[in-house]
Amino acid sequence: MTSWRNRKTLILSRTDMMGLLEPGEYVDCVETAFRRHGEGRCYLEPKGHIVLDKYPGEWEVMPSYIEEPAGAGVTEAAACKWVSIREHNRAKFDLPTVFSILVYTEPETGFPLAIVDGSYHTMMRTGASAAVSIRWLARKDASVLALVGAGDVGIGSLRTCAAVRDWSEVRVWSRTQATLDAFMESEAPRHPGLNMLPSTDLEAVVRGADAVVTTTTGADPVVKDAWIADGTHIAALGSDLAGNQELESAIAARARILVDDIRQCVPDGEINVPIREGAIATDDVAGEIGAVICGSLEGRRDDAEITLFDSTGIAIQDSATVPLEYQRAVEAGVGIEKKMIST
Repeated sequence: MTSWRNRKTLILSRTDMMGLLEPGEYVDCVETAFRRHGEGRCYLEPKGHIVLDKYPGEWEVMPSYIEEPAGAGVTEAAACKWVSIREHNRAKFDLPTVFSILVYTEPETGFPLAIVDGSYHTMMRTGASAAVSIRWLARKDASVLALVGAGDVGIGSLRTCAAVRDWSEVRVWSRTQATLDAFMESEAPRHPGLNMLPSTDLEAVVRGADAVVTTTTGADPVVKDAWIADGTHIAALGSDLAGNQELESAIAARARILVDDIRQCVPDGEINVPIREGAIATDDVAGEIGAVICGSLEGRRDDAEITLFDSTGIAIQDSATVPLEYQRAVEAGVGIEKKMIST
């Protein structure tokens, strides 16, 4: 019998997690997650929610298991993430909107290999879902990117989308100039050759864009149907809670809709309000992006089609990514090891 009693758990802070993977590696890990989902080589349940009226936002719990995550040299992985979303954090407390803790476990024993800050990880793997959707669903000649939201997920979206396409122009919107200024201060030095145009004028940012990534957390739709031209690809990443939407329902009615997980998206995704309003039916959803990646479902059918990727964020994005982050952290010698099991 092999004893694990002297094995230690690696604890990683947000700073420890930063820089372990390149943006393109996050894209590859998330693409693998969607592929395994399409192949049926994973296990996950729709994310659980706890919502309190007294604090705008929610908690989410996200356990998952996946076979053969990308790049880490392991045959299987399991993880569980606890997410706190608080919509007033930036304005009231100078804190990120999203906090999360991720526990990475060895599947056979359940041993906690690592307990890591999930905030930076979530920022990058969530942004990577938009990048994967652009890789598979956007027009080949798409060159203008619009980012609706300039918070952490907007940053993750920029970094990962820049890894899959050479953009002639990236437009960035936020409700406040202060958020835009912070975004540009952070990202302009990282992308010196990228033409980035920040603005508080949402219509000007969205109109004429070839790909639109939305990352807002509010309950009201912000992107108008009249602004979306034929051939646009939209990745809706924010507002994944029943009753919330980022896009006017008429956009979904015009689009070919792909989702990350149909069980999550119908009650909580961007399509939840259009379905309840009767603008679309569940049968109008073409399918899951994993099927497109596996080749069993057609994605974009022509250059005039509007494609809409509804991404609620699925738990296997975490179990597909954290093994490589853990491996890199061990190799770099970062973090603190703690013995969790007494002898």
